[in-house]
Amino acid sequence: MDDATEPRITLHPHSRRVRVVIDGTVLADTTRAIELRERGYPPRQYFPRDDVRMDLLTPSETVTHCPFKGDATYFSFGEHKDVAWSYERPVEGMKAIKGRVVFFWWGRGV
Repeated sequence: MDDATEPRITLHPHSRRVRVVIDGTVLADTTRAIELRERGYPPRQYFPRDDVRMDLLTPSETVTHCPFKGDATYFSFGEHKDVAWSYERPVEGMKAIKGRVVFFWWGRGV
């Protein structure tokens, strides 16, 4: 398939272990991520909130809009601003990522 016929966004649930560590602190650790692949962007790992240390993240005032996913709200960690984001009300077709958290530093498989 060439780029013109491939969907812009594809979702790939997987069971590989993925962790996010910032400044030595584990912020997320899961084997239940969904990898979102969007044409023109690096793959991103969407973590279930149950596997994210939400108690260590602070809601940010930043909000961005993606016509293909919806409005994203952001989270900071200490001095690190907007390290993660989430789609609380994603657009139709993206319900699988609703409420999941994705990091700019998405971590590494273990």
